[in-house]
Amino acid sequence: MKKISRRDFLRGSAAAALSAAMAVSVSPVVTEAASGDTLNFGCYVYSTSFDPAAYQNAAWQGVRWGITECLFKFNDDMSVEPLLCDTYEVSDDKMTWTFHIRDGVLFSNGDVCDAQAVADSLNRLFYVCANSDDYSSTPAGYIDMASIEADTDANTVTIVTNTAVADLTATLCFPFYSIIDVYGDTTDADHAGGYATSVIATGPYALSSFDATTKSGSMVANENYWNGEVPYSTVNVTFIEDDSTKALSLMSGLIDLTENVTTSSDLATLEASDAYYVSKSSSLRSGFAYINFDGVLANDALRQAVRMAIDSETMCNITVGGMYTTGVGILPSSLIYEDENLDNPYAYDMDAAVALLDEAGIVDSDGDGIRELDGEPINLTYITYNNRCLSDFAQAIQVSLTSIGIGVSVNSTDSDTEWMLMQAGEYDLCDSNWTTVGTGDPTAFLLNWYGGTDGSNAYSSDNPDGTNYCNYDSDEFDALYEQFTASTDTDERNALVVEMEQVLVNDVAVLLHGYYNSTMISNASKVTGAEIATFDYYWLNTDIKPVG
Repeated sequence: MKKISRRDFLRGSAAAALSAAMAVSVSPVVTEAASGDTLNFGCYVYSTSFDPAAYQNAAWQGVRWGITECLFKFNDDMSVEPLLCDTYEVSDDKMTWTFHIRDGVLFSNGDVCDAQAVADSLNRLFYVCANSDDYSSTPAGYIDMASIEADTDANTVTIVTNTAVADLTATLCFPFYSIIDVYGDTTDADHAGGYATSVIATGPYALSSFDATTKSGSMVANENYWNGEVPYSTVNVTFIEDDSTKALSLMSGLIDLTENVTTSSDLATLEASDAYYVSKSSSLRSGFAYINFDGVLANDALRQAVRMAIDSETMCNITVGGMYTTGVGILPSSLIYEDENLDNPYAYDMDAAVALLDEAGIVDSDGDGIRELDGEPINLTYITYNNRCLSDFAQAIQVSLTSIGIGVSVNSTDSDTEWMLMQAGEYDLCDSNWTTVGTGDPTAFLLNWYGGTDGSNAYSSDNPDGTNYCNYDSDEFDALYEQFTASTDTDERNALVVEMEQVLVNDVAVLLHGYYNSTMISNASKVTGAEIATFDYYWLNTDIKPVG
């Protein structure tokens, strides 16, 4: 792991950023909490880190727990609202963006969150992610950044990009770009190894304890919060993996609030009772399985047969009880990208799947019930995790594929482990559930299948900034993606999205499950204002308050 001295960081810009070893501050300094009640929140905890540079789940977790904030945030209608930035200017070529940092903002330890602090936080993010294997977030995949500099007199941060950006404010809503106090803990200027389990930031809550083993923690109100009163003095967060356990914990009074109960019978029970408030949203999420093209699924006939053997409509409506809506394209049909114009040449047809395999010579030659490819029995490695019904899809797909002679081994693990296995390429199918327009449009999401004309986006240990974990390589898709990212014309960009989706469908480049419907459920007698945001990296916020 490469180290940079603290003095070098203070002296320089992005090229002289903070040491990769200086992960984050581990002991938030918070004064006496504001008055208020305690909120008990039971949820799925995706990470043992809150460092936005560590990896994507960690970046999201800081925002979800109300600890970290970005320069901007999304509203439910996908419009962008200023947050730590209050005004900005952009050059005519859309390559120089100058952001005025809101005056009077403090970190939870009392340090000033000014232009220099913002620039240091962002420079540190880009630097450690590019220079240390300990960090796997991909900020450079979303912003082709040339420089980040602070003007302390004007209290502005100027970001210069290497290419024109249609709307950098939307990109800066993404949790990677959360602002943290990189100098908040001065007791050890050379933190050694590993991720810290806390960060000092500007959100309404500050972490007071966290157990990495149980993935549970507690927070206190940030007395220095800049944006109004913090409603709870204490928030206890309990990791609950099982959806039925979430519902039972809420009904028994062990928790006051939970998210995404995905067992249909439990959700129906909660919705039928006046004791609970259920907020539902047609989210921007798609559930799907990555297909690893560096393996047996590189075979076109096998991949096409897998697609035809899966009854997505039954899985969405019956297996997961309507928690997902079926579709053709990888982007939710609720968006503006004309999903109805897409054609699926590999719609569900079990007989056609069997015939295709037979014609391709992918047969069970030894009578053991499993077909062979190139003389080897097919046994797909399917990694998943128990959240948002993904493991339910994996099990249903396993049954369907086994019935036509395709072996499937399902490995249901936690989200962090799955992420690491995905990066290592140790899978054939890998479940995921993504917010598809996390930066306001699908640029970042579609990057998952972009290889780059020079292979620059193919992920490897030597190229940690790459986000194409599935080894998919399509000149047609890459050309469309490059045209899309270069365009600033809305109609042209929308049309190109549909074309890219069709290429993915034609190539069976991804196994779509469906479009996810998010929920937030609260005890109606104790909690008010608990709404699930369209962009569901906003969970705990100051709108969630005690009743009365």
